[in-house]
Amino acid sequence: MSDLPRKAVTRTAKLAALPLGFAGRATWGLGKRIGGKSAEMVGRELQQRTADQLFKVLGELKGGAMKFGQALSVFESALPEEVAGPYRAALTKLQEAAPPMPTSTVHKVLAERLGEDWRELFLEFEEKPSAAASIGQVHRAVWHDGRDVAVKVQYPGAGEALLSDLSQLSRFARLLGPLIPGMDVKPLITELRDRVSEELDYELEAGAQREHAAEFADDPDVVVPDVVHQCDQVLVTEWIDGIPMADVITEGTEEQRDRAGQLLARFLFSGPARTGLLHADPHPGNFRLLPPAEEEGELRLGVLDFGTVDRLPGGLPETIGESLRLTLEGDAETVYELLRTEGFVKESIDLDPDAVLEYLVPIIEPAQAEEFTFTRSWMRTQAARIADPRSPAHQLGKQLNLPPSYLLIHRVTLSTIGVLCQLNATVRLREELEEWLPGFLPEELAYEEETETGAGA
Repeated sequence: MSDLPRKAVTRTAKLAALPLGFAGRATWGLGKRIGGKSAEMVGRELQQRTADQLFKVLGELKGGAMKFGQALSVFESALPEEVAGPYRAALTKLQEAAPPMPTSTVHKVLAERLGEDWRELFLEFEEKPSAAASIGQVHRAVWHDGRDVAVKVQYPGAGEALLSDLSQLSRFARLLGPLIPGMDVKPLITELRDRVSEELDYELEAGAQREHAAEFADDPDVVVPDVVHQCDQVLVTEWIDGIPMADVITEGTEEQRDRAGQLLARFLFSGPARTGLLHADPHPGNFRLLPPAEEEGELRLGVLDFGTVDRLPGGLPETIGESLRLTLEGDAETVYELLRTEGFVKESIDLDPDAVLEYLVPIIEPAQAEEFTFTRSWMRTQAARIADPRSPAHQLGKQLNLPPSYLLIHRVTLSTIGVLCQLNATVRLREELEEWLPGFLPEELAYEEETETGAGA
């Protein structure tokens, strides 16, 4: 098996075949409609055939194509069940695994980066990878001091492949739109491309992981494995066992799914407040459900892969919490002014504040109740409402703008909601927002809580 299909001609040919296939299926669909099938039925059949080819090619290529597939996979909750059902297994496979690179290639990278005597650093080293993803694969090993470790080895040529794939994908992003109703795929691809250099830099990743590991060292709910060793193309971290989030989604008990969802929401909002960093790759392959630390304790969330983070020194922007609170309070005018000030509504556009509020309220429904059950049907309803060209929500959504500084936050939030819907988790989201999101609580209540906390300390 070849290590990473990175010859430009080969990779480009595989990706170039995708839009040709889409065009062929569109012609096939037209013929079906002429033959009497409804547009809705034909549309779903097109989605199925498109997804089939897309995931097959992405899984073979790794690199940027694999990265895009992982990013896309968290949105499967928005797909109609007839389409999502048959491909859920393929999506999960994209999240968790990819064809491994040859053992000889792994040994060559380790010898180049750790030295010819690299085996002396390990008491044991498993040749078969335990996980493989878009830019590297992970081997389980035992470090020379006896610690169980995960050794992440970057694919040779991964950077070149990532950039090449994402450039190719961006050229026909419009054709991928039907896969995820209501989502503009092109900004997602552009943003992934902008993050490539960071994700390839294991020194940056090690720094972000160390900060999280230090902050969450004594946390009863979240576990971040510490960094053991780092050099160019190789990252060694502590090993953590646990149930992969993908398995919790497909086979977990209600208790496991609810607990995983609660902790995922907690990590999303508490991370920036505690570390100034936002973990920006929340697909299920990066999370594990761990047993309690103590006999009477609760299940914990293990968090992996800090290759992509958003640096937010002050935590999440206060405007998000404030806008969310004011939307829940029904203050259309103030919400509209906040959105305009932050650039969500361009100066050249005038919108009806009440219409904007009407657009936002269904999306933030999970923050209204004490607890909310995230479901695929809820996600599909929201996607369909925004995607339907005949709906006022679709027309208004097209006029809103997403400022660059919010792009990654927006993607991470949407991705997290997608995973919560896959989990079918009942989550006390409002509780996490009140605790961690700046601006969500009115100033007087936030002050009272701080005072009480200070007095208790």
